[in-house]
Amino acid sequence: MRHRVIPTAAFGFSLPFDRPRERNEPNERQTQRTKRPNVRLIGQDGGVSETHPDEPHGAGLGQKLNWLRAGVLGANDGIVSVASLVVGVAGATTDNSALLVAGVAGLVGGAISMALGEYVSVSSQRDTERALIDKEREELRSMPDEELDELTDLYRSRGLSESTARQVAVELTAHDALAAHLEVELGIDQDDLVNPWHAAISSAIAFTIGALLPLLAILLPPVEWRIPVTFAAVLVALAATGTISARIGGASPVRASVRLVIGGALALMATWLIGTLLGTTGVV
Repeated sequence: MRHRVIPTAAFGFSLPFDRPRERNEPNERQTQRTKRPNVRLIGQDGGVSETHPDEPHGAGLGQKLNWLRAGVLGANDGIVSVASLVVGVAGATTDNSALLVAGVAGLVGGAISMALGEYVSVSSQRDTERALIDKEREELRSMPDEELDELTDLYRSRGLSESTARQVAVELTAHDALAAHLEVELGIDQDDLVNPWHAAISSAIAFTIGALLPLLAILLPPVEWRIPVTFAAVLVALAATGTISARIGGASPVRASVRLVIGGALALMATWLIGTLLGTTGVV
């Protein structure tokens, strides 16, 4: 059976296949090949950019950096402080009980101290940020025109022309005046304030994990291998934490690792020499 093809133009409209394609007009397959890849833009909701996937963007970055800072500091402090403590005691005595008591006391006291210090420090930072937010909110309520001029001047100082800076300031003020001023004027995101509990908990956990390494390294090996094993384990661990923290933060892992290793080695050497001196002189 032969089918008759009726042009749709006869009914007052046309479809793409009704008209002949021009010689240089790309077909659908060619268009798909030349089409740019989809790009997911990043907004305040913390989206991911396919154009720069390795760059940190979006909301929540402050919280992530806060966790990272507290965790790295806690782990490094746990490794170095407890290692220095037990190496110093091992330089003066070989008694396992003394080493265990010193190590556990240093672990527990250090973890509590780190958590408390982080909580107080980050709480002070958050209180300051909240006070600045309240102050900016009151200024926007009492003198909106002056604040708009200030926002315009801030954008002009960043290289925008007078007209462009004014337009940007007006549109951002209409969208969210407080957020615009906090971001440009103070560098604060009211939806991403630091959390003191997160910093305290991550610091205490990281300190405990870091402190367990030198404690086990000083207790498990034979007496003659305690100091060398502890030195090696601590320096390797410091190099690892330096590399991890640098890669997460996008910095140079070599530089971060060298800093930590040199600092840890100096601390271990100092406490071991002091413990050995006190032990050989009969003070302990």
